[in-house]
Amino acid sequence: MRRAAGGRAITYALMDPIMTVMRPVAAFFTAFAAGIAENLLGKPDTARPIVPDLSCPVDGCCDGQNCLPELHRNHHSFGEKTRAGFRFAFTDVWGDLAVWFLFGLLLSGMITVLIPESIFSRYMGGGIGAMLIMLAVGIPIYICATASTPIAAALILQGVSPGVALVFLMTGPATNVTSLTVLTRVLGRRATAIYLTGIAVCAVGFGLLVDWIYRSLGISAQAVVGQAGEAMPHAVELTGAIVILALSVKPVWRTIYSHFVKPGPAVESLATNRERLNAPEHCAGST
Repeated sequence: MRRAAGGRAITYALMDPIMTVMRPVAAFFTAFAAGIAENLLGKPDTARPIVPDLSCPVDGCCDGQNCLPELHRNHHSFGEKTRAGFRFAFTDVWGDLAVWFLFGLLLSGMITVLIPESIFSRYMGGGIGAMLIMLAVGIPIYICATASTPIAAALILQGVSPGVALVFLMTGPATNVTSLTVLTRVLGRRATAIYLTGIAVCAVGFGLLVDWIYRSLGISAQAVVGQAGEAMPHAVELTGAIVILALSVKPVWRTIYSHFVKPGPAVESLATNRERLNAPEHCAGST
């Protein structure tokens, strides 16, 4: 959910208002249709009861099961809840988005510079055939909603129709080989097939609808992509860029460090000792 919220804001900045509206509308109806289809065609699994997460989102003071919700509402003041919300937005949410957004920007730049526009305009200019090709590309790969937005904007600039770009925006974040494998184990083959079919049919249907909307309004997607962000004053844009850059340093460095910088023996020994000290047996003995 938090990535989707960030994706809508980035969609407005990098694309245009039509895509900003149609993207969540298409996602809503796709999820609704897939859920209804699963209820009608699927077999309910009563052996797996649904256990909601009722733990405290502020500081985890309550698991939501050993204390009543009426009592937990009074555990935190309005100021504590507000600070927790800001901390969640500027650390957790953007911590998830920063690396993917940087990846999307780099990949969109490579698409714009390295791939000739004639290739996209010839084979991906619109129509159900181009959308089926985009389905074949978008379903098996994984790319989050934030990273897919600049890539979709670059594809439109290269001649891809907005409907085909919407198919990519819907299938890329929603499906990939790994998630489909997990869904098959958890929900079964029937439910996974219904889920995948619902996404594919709705993505193509809304892609055709989006292309029709642009044609009916006489709007060129290439001409308006990225224009919505120019409504902001330059000073606001510059300030926002600096803030985003400052917030991105820590999560990007953390990702680079965890993947490319291997800790030395001393660091590994320290981590092992820390895990030993935090083990349940030690904590129980110390009390």
